Amino acid sequence: MVVHSATTHDSRAAFSVIESLKYRFSLLKTIIANGGYRGELAEKIKNAFGWKLQVVLRSDTTKKFEVLPKRWIVERTLSWFEGFTRLSKDYEVLTETSEHMIMLAMIKIMLNKI
Repeated sequence: MVVHSATTHDSRAAFSVIESLKYRFSLLKTIIANGGYRGELAEKIKNAFGWKLQVVLRSDTTKKFEVLPKRWIVERTLSWFEGFTRLSKDYEVLTETSEHMIMLAMIKIMLNKI
């Protein structure tokens, strides 16, 4: 997880985040992302690391809610953060503080699940 300023679009910061996975997950083959990560990022990741960036798009024809493969995991995790007031708005001055607050929230969530 990386928190960056709002002036940087997620798709531009994605490569540096994915680069940090290189030595942590040696068996990684496929990364699943939403439509915001289409374009040159997939080719850049394939050339640099040999991983496939699989973009999961929602249907433009369906008007109702539709569960998309694997994307629900991210959406569920983000919804867990709604119970933490410090994460509801950007109260932090430093991005590092925001990262630490997310880590603390995840620790509490995981401890509650034990």
